[in-house]
Amino acid sequence: MKNRNQATLIGLVAIFLWSAIVGLIRSVSDHLGPTGGAAMMYSVASALLLLTVGWVRLGEFPRRYLAWGSLLFVSYELCLALSIGYAHNSRQAIEVGMVNYLWPSFTIVAAIMFNGQRANLWIVPGFVLSLIGIAWVLGGEQGLDLPGMWANLQDNPLSYGLAFAGAVIWAAYCALTARIAQGKNGVTLFFMLVSAALWVKYLLEGGGAMAFTLPATAYLLLAAAAMGFGYAAWNVGILHGNVTLLAGASYFIPVFSAALSMLVLRTPLSLAFWQGAAMVCGGALLCWWATRVPQARPT
Repeated sequence: MKNRNQATLIGLVAIFLWSAIVGLIRSVSDHLGPTGGAAMMYSVASALLLLTVGWVRLGEFPRRYLAWGSLLFVSYELCLALSIGYAHNSRQAIEVGMVNYLWPSFTIVAAIMFNGQRANLWIVPGFVLSLIGIAWVLGGEQGLDLPGMWANLQDNPLSYGLAFAGAVIWAAYCALTARIAQGKNGVTLFFMLVSAALWVKYLLEGGGAMAFTLPATAYLLLAAAAMGFGYAAWNVGILHGNVTLLAGASYFIPVFSAALSMLVLRTPLSLAFWQGAAMVCGGALLCWWATRVPQARPT
């Protein structure tokens, strides 16, 4: 029981680390650029994963997992890092991060559609509540304001589009790898592939020197640690801890992330933003609950 509690605590640390990623990615991008900064982050994170999770020989991976897992994981991480890096300002970066956090609800829906996950009818209001929460966040100070949300999206369709695509891709990754991974964990390899893809993009854009000031280096190391150690800690928690507790806690990441990003980026957030973030969390929790009690029905 003691070891199980320790593993659960380690898994909860992973949730804290992941919650800090949005603010840290944005800080690195501000200092080293969206592509170059992301390439450096994933390079350092790959080294940390080699030291913590370790390496698995390619021959031990199922071929389908190696192919599809690599494609989907790399695509997701590129969408995540670049959507935040391409944001026009810190407030927009936090909003983009919130759009990305649609993935918990999308993942549950994907599990129902493709993996035979049982759920009751509460899945529908849960999913709708998550979408309304994002609309509330993007509406600005007024909350649910469709013209304001549309104007916000038009200001930077690339960042918002990448974040939404990332949420869909991660849901697909979770649903597919649950069936084909056969217990293997390719996260170290996948991070190295993300790093390689970003370096190729960086070179195609013309490269250029990056100024490694003390703040830039500090944010780089913190972001890489949050990424690398986050995955390593989550792996320990899921394998040896209380999975139910960790799954429930993970659905609060949008609120934790917004709070930490606000502090890291020194960006105040409106009441309407927090209301929308709470809806995103509430919708994800409702979707999760719908899979926990399939016999219940809305009244």
